Amino acid sequence: MDLGKRLISTTTDGQPPAPGMERGEAPQPVNPATGQHGAYWVLNEEERAKGFVRPVRSSYRHVGVRPKHPLRDLTAEEQERFKDLGYVKFEQYPDGESCVGKYWTKFALSSGCGAVTTMGLALAETYARNPRYYGATFCTGCSIHLPVAEFVWYGTEERVGS
Repeated sequence: MDLGKRLISTTTDGQPPAPGMERGEAPQPVNPATGQHGAYWVLNEEERAKGFVRPVRSSYRHVGVRPKHPLRDLTAEEQERFKDLGYVKFEQYPDGESCVGKYWTKFALSSGCGAVTTMGLALAETYARNPRYYGATFCTGCSIHLPVAEFVWYGTEERVGS
């Protein structure tokens, strides 16, 4: 965490960060039994009191990442070239995109366990005040932290972090 962000942040448990975690993604290490950190960074009360740029939402659903454009089967040449990588489909991007497309694995196409995770108020208010504060969030179904782009706010199709 950069110094500017750290100056307007505190921890969910109100305790100082663990030694060596002052600039880390979270102020406490991951608990191996739960997959969650012992505490998380949040914007301090003064910063959250300035108001919200998004609604305060406390639950999100793990939907994974999906292709935006039609998929096609791999050609015989692509199947041979990528046989050890597990690719099963190719997403062709429209003309004008910076890349021509993306190869997808079966795992990636089925990502998103569907679990709904609910977080505490300070975390929810931090997202509402600064939607880009976090780059990853916890999935209670998968028991791991994943990029926020894999989640939508519960009851909407709006991506977390947008």
